[in-house]
Amino acid sequence: MDLIIVESPSKAKTIARYLGGSYRVDASGGHIRDLPPKKLGVSVEHNYEPRYVTSPGKEEVIRRLTEEASRAGRVYLATDPDREGEAISWHLQTVLGLPEDGANRIEFNEISPKAVKYALQHPRRIDYNLVDAQQARRVLDRLVGYKLSPLLNNKIQNGLSAGRVQSVALRLVVEREREILAFVPEEYWTIAAQLQDLGEQYPSFRALLEKKNGKKCKVGSKKEADAILAALAAGQYKVLSVKKTVARSHAPAPFTTSTLQQDASNKLGMTAPETMLMAQHLYEGMDLDKEGHVAFVTYIRTDSTRVSAEAQAAAREYIAEKYGKEYLPEKPNFYASKKGAQDAHEAIRPIDLSRTPESVKKLLDKKHYNVYKLIYDRFVASQMSEAQYDVMQIEIENGAYGFRASGRALKFAGFTAVYADFRSPDEDEAKGLLPPLEEGAPLNALGVDAEQKFTKPPVRYTDASLVKAMEDKGIGRPSTYASIISVLTKRKYVEKDGKYMKPTEIAYRITDMLVQYFTDVMDVGFTADMEEKLDEIEEGGKDWRSIIAAFYPPFEAQLRAASTDGDEVTEIRCEKCGSPMVRKTGKYGKYLACSNYPACSNIVSEGEAELSDTACPKCGAQMVIKSGRYGKFLACPNYPACKSTLPYGEPPADEVFEGVCPECGKPTKRLKTRTGKTYYGCSGYPVCKFMSWDVPTGDKCPNCGGALVKTARGNVRCSNRDCSYKVPSEKKPRGKKA
Repeated sequence: MDLIIVESPSKAKTIARYLGGSYRVDASGGHIRDLPPKKLGVSVEHNYEPRYVTSPGKEEVIRRLTEEASRAGRVYLATDPDREGEAISWHLQTVLGLPEDGANRIEFNEISPKAVKYALQHPRRIDYNLVDAQQARRVLDRLVGYKLSPLLNNKIQNGLSAGRVQSVALRLVVEREREILAFVPEEYWTIAAQLQDLGEQYPSFRALLEKKNGKKCKVGSKKEADAILAALAAGQYKVLSVKKTVARSHAPAPFTTSTLQQDASNKLGMTAPETMLMAQHLYEGMDLDKEGHVAFVTYIRTDSTRVSAEAQAAAREYIAEKYGKEYLPEKPNFYASKKGAQDAHEAIRPIDLSRTPESVKKLLDKKHYNVYKLIYDRFVASQMSEAQYDVMQIEIENGAYGFRASGRALKFAGFTAVYADFRSPDEDEAKGLLPPLEEGAPLNALGVDAEQKFTKPPVRYTDASLVKAMEDKGIGRPSTYASIISVLTKRKYVEKDGKYMKPTEIAYRITDMLVQYFTDVMDVGFTADMEEKLDEIEEGGKDWRSIIAAFYPPFEAQLRAASTDGDEVTEIRCEKCGSPMVRKTGKYGKYLACSNYPACSNIVSEGEAELSDTACPKCGAQMVIKSGRYGKFLACPNYPACKSTLPYGEPPADEVFEGVCPECGKPTKRLKTRTGKTYYGCSGYPVCKFMSWDVPTGDKCPNCGGALVKTARGNVRCSNRDCSYKVPSEKKPRGKKA
């Protein structure tokens, strides 16, 4: 039986149902190989070669897939149709030992029986341009994040991170907040007249003051407003002109990733990550009671507004049948994608128009239903006729002052019968038509009022407006918008004030430091230009390593300058590379660091410290007494080579220290549960919450990063039950019997 490999079990379940058991379908669970989680994993000295390792916890997946592939007649790689999906397929091809030039890659824009079967009939080779584009982005992001994050931790505080696009997005939020804080409101006044024809034949209407002597009129104070009111009271209102037109509003384009996130935020109040999670489920497939696993929408990561001819024809047939031919434009609606769009996939649309939102409302939860209805309605509306409005505009004069009144009434609903554009609550839109007045007709003022107002500061970003800003400025890509917003929130760089983003105090410090030292990395234009270069790799016009090679050396120089700024350069030379050492102050006191960082990371401890009577449990050095945020503690003088720490003073009689915490280097306490079972908890609790049932060695598993522990039998193994790593034991030779 042939084998099809996808990323997610949900997607596998949907495809398996469509193929009726004629293929075996399994899931890799995303990447099976990646850069190592706790090492740079990029050889700067060897042309930026990435060093891939098995992703944590994927050993069993690889074993299972290798077994299945060896038994399969043919293996098809059906990961998502984008750069990330292509890279996952390439890693699978490499690890499973599939031929490099084999036609084993299939892709589809929608998970439907027809699309899947068509893909199986048209397999292709791996597209190495797509793979290189993903590798370039991964390597670039790793270099920036891995190098900047330690700098932030050293210069500002522990636990911070930076990212190539993430930090630029944070800069947008911070700069907007500073604009708001620096904003000085300006006073202005609006003057409005409630008018009616002298014969009182028609209803009254409201007109706003706009001009004085034919020029735009701006009223800046109560004194000016009072003078105008007095002049108006002495004069006579009359109709200067009446204009009647028919305005047309074109249907909006079907959703891209960006516009879906924006609309879901504006109309449904959903965050970008939440929207993408619901959309992902709808794309991969969900369980319906009688039908089983069913996919609802096409691929959800796209910047294209293109629609297939088949889908367009289906939409036109549906519209004509449900709404009538007058709702159908003579020619199908086509939409040009934005400049710079990849246009590799269709816009987001429903797979099957007969599966209406109403037909599945009781089968889906509220959030999935709302997102599906949003996608469904937007797509149907995109293929409908224009909406038409009767618009009337009346110009009125009173001496030197000119007023304007506008009215609009719906003439033909068109696409608005299905989908209405979002309008913010504070948008002032006139409703209904004005009375049919004639030019020169005198008017009676039922009342004239002046209202004091103040200019408003810029509005903080919401999920929707930040996504739009990133898209408009060309930073990030559709697949990254939601994850960037998620990181900013999880890291607590921004906090929500209702739906609005407000930067936290640490966000200002991060942004200011990065802008000061890394002008290019934090520049919106530079970031957008880099995105275009990465796109060119996909098109086959750029070598990915050359782009990294052009970026990294200047970045490394900036990194070196930032890391040594404000530090004292000493006459001491680095033992490793001969460069001058600089004196720094870290969380454990003063130390010397090589000025050639990050090319050379040599660090040595320096300065006199009060010695303790305690030997380091890890390396045996005499520990020194230090002061930290939680008081005094013992630290190894060989920091950072050895990061062991101990509590200061004698431990209570009932406390026994055994083992070393792999997370923070502090000793672990031997503790007991309520039922008397022994376990080991970090002595740094509650700052560090590590615990283990076995004695922790202080080291981590080289395979998955889990804690290495010593069992009661003396064996050292990984604490992760899904990882089979064990430290080989030294066997002693048996002596001969006498």
